[in-house]
Amino acid sequence: MSVVGIIAEYNPFHSGHEFLMNQARYIAGDKDPIVVIMSGNYVQRGEMAIMDKWSRAKAALESGADLVFELPFSTAVQPADLFSLGSIDQLAKLGVTDLVFGVEDATQNFAYLGSKIAEIPQSHMDFNDYSQTYSTQYNQMVAREVGHEVNEPNAILALAYAVANHNLGTPLSLHPINRIGAGHDDDLQSNGVVQSASAIRNIILHSQVNAELEQWMPKKEVQNLYQQKAYPNWNILFPFLKYRLESSSVEQLHDIYQMSEGLEYKLKQEIHLARDFTEFLRRIKSKRYTYSRLRRLALYTLLNVTQDDIIASFNDEALFLLGYSKLGRNYLKQIRKATAANIISKVDQKNSRQGSMHLQLRVDRLFEQIMQVDQNFGRRPLEV
Repeated sequence: MSVVGIIAEYNPFHSGHEFLMNQARYIAGDKDPIVVIMSGNYVQRGEMAIMDKWSRAKAALESGADLVFELPFSTAVQPADLFSLGSIDQLAKLGVTDLVFGVEDATQNFAYLGSKIAEIPQSHMDFNDYSQTYSTQYNQMVAREVGHEVNEPNAILALAYAVANHNLGTPLSLHPINRIGAGHDDDLQSNGVVQSASAIRNIILHSQVNAELEQWMPKKEVQNLYQQKAYPNWNILFPFLKYRLESSSVEQLHDIYQMSEGLEYKLKQEIHLARDFTEFLRRIKSKRYTYSRLRRLALYTLLNVTQDDIIASFNDEALFLLGYSKLGRNYLKQIRKATAANIISKVDQKNSRQGSMHLQLRVDRLFEQIMQVDQNFGRRPLEV
């Protein structure tokens, strides 16, 4: 039996994701399941998702996924290496045998590259050049070790998947698939059948939601967008962040996850002067940190996520089941007793008291305030 896995954000789900789902179905065949592990209401780059996790999970199920699980916040909002490590580990626990992912060049041997990088001594990764970001130094090291640069966004993430996969006791089979259409962060392409998620989000945020989106997204998902109360973005969140930074002491900010090297002083200093989030990021930016790193830090700060919160979540991670097909439900019945994954299909007072589910409920409170839709209590898995 082949169990095909996909790691996703679907922010939002669009025709490029549908193409990858079709490729996964080709590999899985008609009788084997496709398991998706998806970021919830917060995504890797340090932002709220443009649509809630339930809408995005439904779009994935209607396009062919058989099981959709929410990736815990503590793994979802992380740099590529930790995001990949947690995602691959959870897929392996769910019995996934094959991983399908989109890249700019599917001819690269990611399994080989991952094994080569995984075997590099840790001493070679102790980067001390404070004039460059960690990711820049890491990419330079990769280029030295493998003989060529790997600098496209999806290829970098795929390489992180491959490294994490190499470290598994029983590695998954890797299936890179060539992306079609626009690149990862490309602007809107005229006459493009597949647009980037970034371009689609820009249309949603800066133009009125209209039927034009149906060219690139499932029609039902566009209808859900029409009904949304708000479209989450940092312009909405900035006043909350400003209050949080101005009302917290330096000592309190010091405890925030990933707050290092005196950044708490810099954040408190610059928040007074910044008129919006874009200006705030520009003011705190340095050669040492990428914008993604700083957005994640701003999100941890906004949500009051501490180092202890992340450790507690890592030590007791649960996968929240968002939805299933008939095939997915049958597979879940088959593996429930054997899987090492902690699967939650209904949030209750007991399973929400600790670990990743406790943190998940906490951070989702703000999302619920903005969207005016409950995200956890009272919700049951979607059946498609």
